[in-house]
Amino acid sequence: MTVPPAISNDLKVFPVRTAKQLDLFIRLPRLLYSKYSGYVPPLDFEEKALLHPKKSAFFRYGSAQYFLAYKNNEPVGRISAQIDPNALRQWKEPIGLFGALDAIDDAEVVQQLISTAITWLKKHGMEKIRGPYTLNANSQAGAMVEGQNEPPMIAMPWHPQYLVKHIEAAGLFKAMDLVSYQMIMSKEIRQAHKIPSGLKVGSSRLGNITTRKLNMKEISRDGEILRQLYNDAWDDTWGFVPLTPTEMSILIRDLKLMLTPDNYVLVEQNKMPVAVALMIPNIFDLSEEVGPSPSIIGWGKLGYKALRHQFKSARVILLGISHSIRDTAMGALIPSLVIDELFNRGEALSYNMIELGWILESNKAMRNLIERLAPKPCKTHRVFEAQLDCKD
Repeated sequence: MTVPPAISNDLKVFPVRTAKQLDLFIRLPRLLYSKYSGYVPPLDFEEKALLHPKKSAFFRYGSAQYFLAYKNNEPVGRISAQIDPNALRQWKEPIGLFGALDAIDDAEVVQQLISTAITWLKKHGMEKIRGPYTLNANSQAGAMVEGQNEPPMIAMPWHPQYLVKHIEAAGLFKAMDLVSYQMIMSKEIRQAHKIPSGLKVGSSRLGNITTRKLNMKEISRDGEILRQLYNDAWDDTWGFVPLTPTEMSILIRDLKLMLTPDNYVLVEQNKMPVAVALMIPNIFDLSEEVGPSPSIIGWGKLGYKALRHQFKSARVILLGISHSIRDTAMGALIPSLVIDELFNRGEALSYNMIELGWILESNKAMRNLIERLAPKPCKTHRVFEAQLDCKD
């Protein structure tokens, strides 16, 4: 991939160096997208936890540089360029990442932002670029292709439709699509996924199979079980990067206020963990009323509703089935049992909808199972990549 031609004189891209610039970098999507239907700004504290070098788990092991684009002295875009040592070890290629890409509807702005990220990555020895990942593959992934007017969901990025075509115009190519599905909590969906009576957990053929909930007193232990099963389950799939113990501990810490025992499904065979899923409540259900920067009263309302678990939707962010049973008859049954248990938990928590995703478009087995309940994806996000011309 070659660097694009010279840019307009009034377009400039600068590295983020000061606290004021960092604050603008974090808040910029809200300024750029406020006029677009479907865009709902996330809470500022969520974005700071994701992007602020003193708060984000990524900076405990990775390195990144943020950039802001200005046109006629107005901020018009942002991007991050980052290197994830865990991804380098897993992928065994010098692949650098970009993320936090947001911009006005201007191909030149997006092109120059990506060009700037490429220059930084090449200086650090990278030979390929992949993204957007904010800031790694286990966080917000992909540029939104479809689903802009679907309900907003926790930790799922939102982009206007024009962004994908501008990324392609900048010379990047589709690497993989990530799809998400909405499981509506209804009698019709329940009937479509009815488990035969002979396949109930704890009876007949499944007599040695049990499920349990999250132990709030041992939440760190259960988080570690989740991490190990997730890493084991997805180790050989495209784009996978293992979750680190630090990432899991921070995830559990940040979610603890919102989680109940029902948000965690652990399947055990002969008392050994073989499958797990984590379903996190959708903070947008509570934050739309108070906005991205709540007042003290707003924070009080938010905290009160969170403690009373007044959520109407949730997202399954982690789901894994142990390699030890994957190619067995039991391994073929377990995904259906997990989906059934998620439905049970969703009903108990009074959710109206559970979003399942993201899922690799190439994961046909999981997609076929889910499409019995939700025939079409509700959202699609795209990961791009390109080989870098290291002779430039």
